[in-house]
Amino acid sequence: MADSHQDATDVLDRILTLELARVTERAAVSAARLRGRGDEKAADQAAVDAMRRELNQLPIDGTVVIGEGERDEAPMLYIGEKVGTKDGPKVDIALDPLEGTTICAKNMPNSIAVIALAPEGGLLNAPDSYMEKIAVGPGYPEGTIDLDRPIQENLAAVAAAKGCEVKDVTVCVLDRPRHAKLIDDIRSTGASIYLIGDGDVAGIIYTTDPDETGIDLYVGIGGAPEGVLAAAALRCIGGQMQGRLVITRDEQVERAGRMGIDDIHRKYTMEEMAGGDVLFAATGVTTGNFLKGVKFGRNNITTHTVVMRSTTGTVRFIEAQHNQLEKFHLD
Repeated sequence: MADSHQDATDVLDRILTLELARVTERAAVSAARLRGRGDEKAADQAAVDAMRRELNQLPIDGTVVIGEGERDEAPMLYIGEKVGTKDGPKVDIALDPLEGTTICAKNMPNSIAVIALAPEGGLLNAPDSYMEKIAVGPGYPEGTIDLDRPIQENLAAVAAAKGCEVKDVTVCVLDRPRHAKLIDDIRSTGASIYLIGDGDVAGIIYTTDPDETGIDLYVGIGGAPEGVLAAAALRCIGGQMQGRLVITRDEQVERAGRMGIDDIHRKYTMEEMAGGDVLFAATGVTTGNFLKGVKFGRNNITTHTVVMRSTTGTVRFIEAQHNQLEKFHLD
């Protein structure tokens, strides 16, 4: 009998080409139809429906371990949902059909459709809670960042490893009231801050190409599902990331326990959040620092997608033109 992980790898090899890109392309195009309309739930629902439809055509026996919607009462590809044709190997799926629902509704930068796949057991089955995160891109010595160190020490370590002064380091932070002290602490060092209104998966990915994005470090509290997706991306591109669940209510403790999380204070490494042969894909909904948004032409639709794989370190950017006269599922 063939090894199940080898079976998964063989199928993931095929998915890597165009199939995984097609999943996020369809979700992105469906959401982009509603850009700037001010209706977050409608845009999210459109993306969810498109992503579910495409996932169910893939030759996998997939289980959604990171879904979306519990906290925001949004339409869900829910945790535990089974997708795929069921003919292939068992895989874990983490997804956000529309990361940045608010920024899509407002037609602001950096909304994306995103998904990650790994062999069964490869992705952290995190509850829909918050997560404290810190991340840097590739090229730094192991241990440069540590979630347990003060931000001032992390900034000094990043600056030393980069060969610059702290004032030359830029930190990406979600613009939230809960980050007021963190922002003050960062600014007290002389470092710059790049505030984002939403979309911390993209925010963490920015750290992988600081020459292009200007972002060296990501820090702060965001969604735990987004943390796992970001860890999957960094596994493919390279970098370091740590995360710790922020669980404050009894029902969250119970939910974490049902997911097999006994220590809610555990500090997770990137590899613990996304292990094995990880695949990651994202398509731009609105144009941002990393991906261009969907463009609707008179006779075609243009999408910009990145597809990555951890075992090979391959990063493919796909700029595709879809003929609107051909069958392109949007409904």
